[in-house]
Amino acid sequence: QVRVVESGGGLAQPGDSLRLSCALSKHNFKVLAMGWYRRVSGEEREPVAMTTIGDSPNADSTSYQDSVKDRFTISRDNAKDAVYLQMRNLKPEDTALYYCNVKVVAGPGTTIDYWGRGTQVTVSS
Repeated sequence: QVRVVESGGGLAQPGDSLRLSCALSKHNFKVLAMGWYRRVSGEEREPVAMTTIGDSPNADSTSYQDSVKDRFTISRDNAKDAVYLQMRNLKPEDTALYYCNVKVVAGPGTTIDYWGRGTQVTVSS
């Protein structure tokens, strides 16, 4: 079992920046990927940014939803088992509940996804 806890959400004005953090509880799993998803009220949860874990931080690969590509940056701290989402130039359409996701190896050919409870980001003037 991995406990996933997000923090850093809040109220921002258009053009502001926010940084989301995601910390994992102690575990013995191999982490394959960590990322951020968001859900706008009444809609499906959608991927925002993902990082696939390489053998070293420099070997990680990242991917972004097109709408955030030039504004959001995902990063991780291997030592702290944490992942971050730096959000810049926030727009009202970024308003959503942001979830952290971690995918771990559970056994041969088996993976498990763990989710946090989410942190609300509201962008409004």
